This record gives sequence, C-alpha cells and structure tokens, in this order.
Amino acid sequence: MSEPLITLLAGPTASGKSRRALEIAARTGAVIINADSQQLYADLRVLSARPSVAEEALAEHRLYGVAAAMDPWSVGRWSRAVMPQLAELAAERRPALLVGGTGLYFTALTTGLADIPDVPLAERDAAGAVFDADGEAAFRARLAVLDPEAEARIEAGDRQRLTRAWAVARHTGRALSDWTADTRPLLPPGSWTGQVIEPDREALYARCDLRVAQMVEAGALDEVRALVARGLDPALPAMKAVGVREFAAHLAGACTLAAAVEATRQATRNYAKRQLTWFRNQTPGWARV
Repeated sequence: MSEPLITLLAGPTASGKSRRALEIAARTGAVIINADSQQLYADLRVLSARPSVAEEALAEHRLYGVAAAMDPWSVGRWSRAVMPQLAELAAERRPALLVGGTGLYFTALTTGLADIPDVPLAERDAAGAVFDADGEAAFRARLAVLDPEAEARIEAGDRQRLTRAWAVARHTGRALSDWTADTRPLLPPGSWTGQVIEPDREALYARCDLRVAQMVEAGALDEVRALVARGLDPALPAMKAVGVREFAAHLAGACTLAAAVEATRQATRNYAKRQLTWFRNQTPGWARV
C-alpha cells in the first residue's frame, strides 16, 4: 500500500511549523498549503508570521495571503478553497503538506464540521443574556429541553458552548447535537497522516516573546497602522489577530510601546497555550514532534 500523499502538520504559534514544512517539502517535493486562519490575510504578513518571500521561494506555497482584511473567511470557505487544491495535486500524484495552527481546519478535514446556519448576533446576545440572568444551573435546565445531548456533554463553566447550543436550537429549530451528528470528514480515512509539533511549554513561551520582538522590528506597527487607517469593523477576523488591538492602542496614544509589546507577548503566550491544549485533546493519535 502506497504512503498517503497528504500530510497534516499542526502546532501552536512560534513552534517552528514553517521551518519543518520546508524541511519536509525539500525531502518530498510537497506543495505547502496554508491551514492557518490568520495567514490567509494579505494584510497580516508580519503579525501572522507568514512565511517570508524568501521562504516561499524555496517551495510552492498555496492559500497564503489570498484574502483581504475586509473579506472574512470561515472554516467552510477555507474548506471549499482547499479541497480543489488537494484534488488537483492528487491527480498529479504530488504530495500535499497542510500546515497551520487552526484546529477547526484540521477538524473539518479529518472528522467533519456540521453545515450549521449562521446564528444572528441578536440570537447569540439573547442566549448570553439568559445565561447571565438565570445562572448556569437554570440555563442548563433550559438547554436540556432543547438539546439534552449538548447539555450533558458540555463541561461545567463553558458559557460559550452552552449559549451557542441554546442559540442554534432556538434559531434553527434543530438541536446542535443533531446538526453535528450529520458530519462527514472531507478526507477519507487512510488518505492522510498527521503530526503535531509539541514543544516544551516554557521554551515555546520564550519563542513567543522573541517572535513579538522580531515582529516589531519587521514592521508590525506599520501593518497595524495601515489596518486602523482603513476604518475596518473590529469584529472582522483579521482585526482580531493577536497584536492588532494591542499595537492599535499604542498608536492611539493609550499606552507606551513597551506596554503594547508586553500585552502582545502575553496574548501570544495565551494563544499558544490554548493551541497546545486543543491539539493535545483533539489529535491524540497523531505523531508528536
């Protein structure tokens, strides 16, 4: 049986995914495909730590910097973009290497994501208001009527998932558990292999701090200044990238550059910690590097 042509390479920010991807590509001839939600945006080369122009010249890269900041991409849109790329490479018998830190992208590929209709903001806000007014115990009793599986599955204190399940059921008339039961993976079993870069946590945090300093030297402030000048909606995914809010505060005179750098370092470490936890819980069978 031939080796799978698709490799999934995941890991937290600043873990060395891009470097390892280039090593694999040099050895196998793989095409590197972006699986990171922030590296999609052309406006975030510095803040998202996208591969440099020199690095992109060492191997073929796809789906990097393909979106404008005002054009939000969802996991569904990324999925619709990546699958034709994989089909094209498979037809040519060329290996594909999907690299990134966005867990939901890998979930869509390997286990599937439900095509749940978008829930209006008003419905989501209403769910949160009910949760805050009634408290978790009473809210869970309400949710148990609409979606008993979700109520039993969601851990105590997880306000975000509890209110999402309630809002989906209220808006669609169908339990979130029913929606998710219909999922199918985008990649057939056996067609891919997965590996996670899982560095020592303290070493990773040190790399996060170093990366922020390097971003400032590489022009992070200019990147944020250009974004802010466009008056974009703060709710856009690109505007939520780590560093945008922190450096924008400095540019507005609300804090010193040193304070903005430290806030960005802390936000980056927090993000890396969440990624480490997610991959540890969601990809237990993948190889560890």
